[in-house]
Amino acid sequence: MPLMELFDTPRATEQGGPTPLAERLRPATLDEFVGQQHLLGPGKLLREMANARELHSLILWGPPGSGKTTLAQILAGSGGAQCIRFSAVSSGVKELKKIIEEAERLHRLGKSTVLFVDEIHHFNKAQQDTFLPHVERGILILIGATTENPSFEVIPPLLSRCQVLVLQPLSPEEINTIIDRALTDSKRGLGNWGLELTAEAREFLVQQSQGDARIALNALESAAGLLRREKGKREIGLPPIQEALQKKALLYDKAGEEHYNVVSAFIKSLRGSDADAALYWLMRMLEAGEDPLFVARRMIILAAEDIGNADPQALQVAVAAKDAVHFVGLPEGRIPLAQATTYLATAPKSNASYKAMLAAAKDVQEKGALPVPLHLRNAPTELMEKLGYGKGYRYAHNFPDHIVDQEHLPEELKGRRYYSPSDSGYEKTIRERLKSWEQRKQGKKT
Repeated sequence: MPLMELFDTPRATEQGGPTPLAERLRPATLDEFVGQQHLLGPGKLLREMANARELHSLILWGPPGSGKTTLAQILAGSGGAQCIRFSAVSSGVKELKKIIEEAERLHRLGKSTVLFVDEIHHFNKAQQDTFLPHVERGILILIGATTENPSFEVIPPLLSRCQVLVLQPLSPEEINTIIDRALTDSKRGLGNWGLELTAEAREFLVQQSQGDARIALNALESAAGLLRREKGKREIGLPPIQEALQKKALLYDKAGEEHYNVVSAFIKSLRGSDADAALYWLMRMLEAGEDPLFVARRMIILAAEDIGNADPQALQVAVAAKDAVHFVGLPEGRIPLAQATTYLATAPKSNASYKAMLAAAKDVQEKGALPVPLHLRNAPTELMEKLGYGKGYRYAHNFPDHIVDQEHLPEELKGRRYYSPSDSGYEKTIRERLKSWEQRKQGKKT
């Protein structure tokens, strides 16, 4: 298998057609790169690594279109090393062994070899074991790119020899910067076409790209091609962008009134135990390009505020949905969100914990920092013990069923009750338990 230089990127495909816009605009230097400033800003790790021309084995973990491959190319070029691109999908151990043989030859000549492995999560254990010792000895400098959590996809010995760097989805501002570059660059982009995007088309394109620069550029190129066939037209409106993305714009401004209207409808449908309506509003948000983690956060709040101890598992389900959508991304992340939506909608409801929180907060705000009763204070020194700290404290585990008649609130709030469990779901059990405890305490008094 002939070694492929990482930077031998032709301006035409192997079939002789034009190179896609996303490939033509791929940055060649860190100064051209857009995004990931937490890694590339002044004094940051990758910036310093490139400036020092000292490469280390890395795994770049991030969503599609966030710049993993581009960063790998730039870093490999900055080190002046032999750069080989290897696909974990289409190549196997046989090809990998040939690469290692060439890398060993170069190593004896004092030259470094960077092996860039795209989609490294597709490497099986045998493939990873093959180049592990060569990474360890420094014969190969590994730069892997993956959309999957490397903790689950990369064997521990290899993971321990690589630094894992997390890339973030590009922000709307960064996607806009890339779009502007595509429209104005006359050498690599569409600058010679004299095209402009309407504000409506731009907003929809940025929203639907979901932080993926490749999606934005591919759609822009397709829309420009559609428009170019129509004589005299130079402004790209919403229809060609919709056609390119194969999506229609839903009425949903993520920064405007309709955003809050739809979110409100979703929460109120969950609170009202209407699973069907909640699912509809969920999909309205996701199809319109809403951040799924924003939706998950709102579900977590609802689980604690509107379900509470009526079903304590609801909060666990909501948090699990958040973790799941963060792990798998879209579109599959819609599935755990839908599951959590139906669970929360059909769970018994109680806002008793939420009301208790508000009542306690009101007392704190109105009465200030009331002194802690002496019997509840800690007494780590002899002086504090002499002052009565901890005196009279009754250790609950020394009493039957761990129930003790003892005041735990400040004197001014003695007897205050904040939490009144409802008769809904598991809170009914809690309510009965608290009632029996109270009766037991009163019985001991008499």
